[in-house]
Amino acid sequence: MHGLVSIQLVLPVLNEERKLAVAVQKLHLFLESQLLGYDWRIIIADNGSTDATSEIGFGLSESYQRVDYFYLTKRGRGRALKRTWLESATEIVAYMDVDLSTDLDALPPAVEAVARQGYDIAVGSRLSEGAAVVGRGLKREIISRCYSFLFRGLFFVKFKDAQCGFKVVSRRVVRSVVPLVQNNGWFFDTELLILAEKNGFLIKEIPVRWTDDADSRVAIVSTAMEDLRGLIRLRLGGLQKASRLLKKRNM
Repeated sequence: MHGLVSIQLVLPVLNEERKLAVAVQKLHLFLESQLLGYDWRIIIADNGSTDATSEIGFGLSESYQRVDYFYLTKRGRGRALKRTWLESATEIVAYMDVDLSTDLDALPPAVEAVARQGYDIAVGSRLSEGAAVVGRGLKREIISRCYSFLFRGLFFVKFKDAQCGFKVVSRRVVRSVVPLVQNNGWFFDTELLILAEKNGFLIKEIPVRWTDDADSRVAIVSTAMEDLRGLIRLRLGGLQKASRLLKKRNM
């Protein structure tokens, strides 16, 4: 693997005993055949599971040489990503939801965008031209589009879909921006992207084919409230404070 660009792909999980093994097997097979020019590893980031996820995750790390299992006692997708990304030594980090709702065909172009095309972040987008969304209810679709309109109106950013669970991030962003992200939950994605774009990092949105997971664990109301609180915090000085800290770190 010497000389290849290194990439860590994180699967954040919480009580996913039914999906985890299938997801890892599918992702591992895809990476073996489609990400040949990279030195890749899969990290199962278990943030507080109480079912059989831990046993399954550990078993998968024993079965696959390029799969690692990591357990955090505290919950939060953002917390799991921060911990694994900051401790990683790879040149590129990424994450995707364990249900693999985003078609994996979007992964190679997303990795290429960061590794070879000069972008700092590549994100899957369900709201860009060319995207296809399958099985999503009208309620979730309306909420998603309203949220996009809200954060773009508040911060004048160009990206449209902040919450798609499919992102590829450069080491430069991990080192500079990720430590400044305060949210440890679902708002982590939005905060990371706003901080990055407003401080000059380049983001590429990639239209994806996305299939709704009927067993999604996302609680719409509580997640929406968390997002609103996060946007208000950034709008009322949080963005400016983080930007000043980022500039000091880069001086």
